[in-house]
Amino acid sequence: MDLTNYECLLLERDGKVLNVTFNRPEAMNAFNPAMEAELRRLLLDVAHDDATHVMVLTGAGKAFSAGGDLNQIRKVMEQPELFFKSIGEAKQLVFAILDCPKPIIAKVNGHAIGLGATLALFSDISFAANHARIADPHVQVGFVAGDGAAVIWPQLVGYNKAKEYLLTGDAILAPDAEKMGLINHAVPAEELDARVHEFAQRLANGASRSVQWTKASINIGLKQLAHSIMDASIAYEALSNITRDHREAVAAMLEKRKPSFTGE
Repeated sequence: MDLTNYECLLLERDGKVLNVTFNRPEAMNAFNPAMEAELRRLLLDVAHDDATHVMVLTGAGKAFSAGGDLNQIRKVMEQPELFFKSIGEAKQLVFAILDCPKPIIAKVNGHAIGLGATLALFSDISFAANHARIADPHVQVGFVAGDGAAVIWPQLVGYNKAKEYLLTGDAILAPDAEKMGLINHAVPAEELDARVHEFAQRLANGASRSVQWTKASINIGLKQLAHSIMDASIAYEALSNITRDHREAVAAMLEKRKPSFTGE
């Protein structure tokens, strides 16, 4: 596996562990089409890479990932036909995570928002620094939470809690996220690297076939849910892309003001 064949991701081996860093710190590691395409490709590469037993995802700089890139959101709003391509890509990314046989650990070094939160929550194990906030604020920008949040949040915290946070877009501080079961562990920021390293090495040096096949068994139910939910949720997100409320939300973000929604 060629670790240099990526531009938006930094890859570094630590024995049998592959550390992957989202490398757009100037944009809080928001996902543009290039970085999302590289992550989909990486997950397929890792699945067939015998040298990698465990993958760790984290972000460069202060954030894990701020989610979708604002420039791309605006571009898709102005050219709705671009959403047709992204519909399939969003589903492919979620299934690439679920289908990857190697355990994936999310090292949430800072805020994980929108798609960033989805990636952290679909990872097999999640560690977050105490100061990190986790949120899916799709509704705050007039969007439907279609990229996987409607699948994974209810499974982790139950339907009522999932609705509370997905219908408001409110953020959850890591220690509270741990208490409700949204993430596995919230730890002091200065301990995050060591805690993740220790856990990753433990998995990497375990009985790899047993670990991989156990993950595959557990994910059968999640994949069934994702198949039954994501086509609809992404289609609803595509519809919300052409609403006046979404246009107002994007304009408000660009003008740094609070949006005024009309329900249209």
